[in-house]
Amino acid sequence: MVVVKVGGGKDLNAPAIADDLTNLHLQQEKVLLVHGGAEYTNEVATALGHPPQFVTSESGVSSRRTDRRTLEIFCMVYCGRLNKMWVEMLQARGVNAVGLSGMDGRILQGRRKDRIRVRQNGRRRVLRDDWTGAVDTVNPLLLDLLWDNDFFPVVTPPVLSHNGEAINVDGDAAAALLAIHYQACTLLYLSNVPGLLSNFPDEDSLIDHIPADEVDDYVEVAAGRMKRKVMGASHALRHGVKTVIFADGRSESPVYRALTGGAGTYMDTARRRV
Repeated sequence: MVVVKVGGGKDLNAPAIADDLTNLHLQQEKVLLVHGGAEYTNEVATALGHPPQFVTSESGVSSRRTDRRTLEIFCMVYCGRLNKMWVEMLQARGVNAVGLSGMDGRILQGRRKDRIRVRQNGRRRVLRDDWTGAVDTVNPLLLDLLWDNDFFPVVTPPVLSHNGEAINVDGDAAAALLAIHYQACTLLYLSNVPGLLSNFPDEDSLIDHIPADEVDDYVEVAAGRMKRKVMGASHALRHGVKTVIFADGRSESPVYRALTGGAGTYMDTARRRV
């Protein structure tokens, strides 16, 4: 099984990604697509007069501040515009895709953070009325039913809290948890960079291979949202996923280049190919 997490950048080559996913599906490969949409969400939120806010946790990780209005906009973009964009592209290629959020059928659940501690201007603050959380549970029944009947699931945040509330969670962490649950042979993260860069944004500074037992050492090397991808990769590799790849979603044949051509940053124990 392959879990493909596609980021939310507007410069990704979505048609080429859809072509590769279609070919994998036709080859009887079990594939799960998980997608984001941060860049589009920022655009829509600004247009609606509720521009995005970002906060930095005490551990130094940046994330979206999600009040209730932001959560509504988030659902509009992720569950509506982008989820159905991927469904439409796959359906146009003959793949019977079904778009879902993590809330549907309680596919993904997690703990809502009733308060978050952040640093702003060098000071610690506690923020309330926040609708973010950490995903921790996979309920596979609905996904298994879809695969058993030759449907192609396309999944996006938000997920449900254990109290039945919609919460915004990190899509990279959600993809890692799904890969762990299904013991995927490969977890592939596609974004708008060639892989993990030692000197961001210099694309010539690509790190092409990281042994599984050294991944944690690269969290500080990662810039911006790549930190979360490295953290997701580390978690997945510690819990049975064989290979994690960071690759360029802007290229032609981005999935196949990553899975068979060695393009990107590979994290595994034996540098295996799918």
